[in-house]
Amino acid sequence: MPQHAIPGYARLNRTHKLSAAGVAAAGAAALVFALVPGSADAGQNDQAAPQNVRPVAFSAVDNAAKTQQDTIGKQADASAQQAEKDAAEAKKKAADEAKAKEEADAKAKAEQERKDQEAASRSADRAAAPAPEPAKTYSNDLDGWIRESLDIMQKQGIPGSYDGIYRNIMRESTGNPQAVNGYDSNAQQGTPSKGLLQVIDPTFQAYHVDGTSWDIFDPVANITAACKYAAATYGSMDNVNSAY
Repeated sequence: MPQHAIPGYARLNRTHKLSAAGVAAAGAAALVFALVPGSADAGQNDQAAPQNVRPVAFSAVDNAAKTQQDTIGKQADASAQQAEKDAAEAKKKAADEAKAKEEADAKAKAEQERKDQEAASRSADRAAAPAPEPAKTYSNDLDGWIRESLDIMQKQGIPGSYDGIYRNIMRESTGNPQAVNGYDSNAQQGTPSKGLLQVIDPTFQAYHVDGTSWDIFDPVANITAACKYAAATYGSMDNVNSAY
């Protein structure tokens, strides 16, 4: 039979053993209440605690603390992940903005270079273009009248030469732009010949050349109208060798 640590325990009967166990349990409960802060004072000053209050289990406290720590850790991880995500997005946004600015700057530079090139090209074209010729002037005499008439006739496609015009002027009026024939057949019909090349009014009006005066006595207007009539009738004033 085993030896018991309590002397005389083996001699106790069943009733005595149960009583001893009850005393031991009561002692253990008192020890638990003594470990809870303020439990002794509460027992003295407050009313007795309800019978259904159970002692706090240390394992439940540990589990709650562990759960709270896990929650805090998860929240910290989530915050760190969000911070990393925000940082990555901010970095990407900054890179996109920098790229957009670089592209805009490059586009603006290319546009400015194009404008500069166009301006330089226009300047070069202006520099290369010949200066307009000064307006041609003519002397106010027979030579000048014939030469001005020839330039107008060339633009209008009217044939004739200096010599042909000069020869007929000298025969018809001897170079007098105010000459009037008052005795020929035209004068007898009421339309005397007038001017350098002795043109009658109906012929002058029918063969008037645009850009010249409507005055039949104007030297240039008279010559160009007479040459236009001669070109239509004889092919050119150069072919006229007598009254026409």
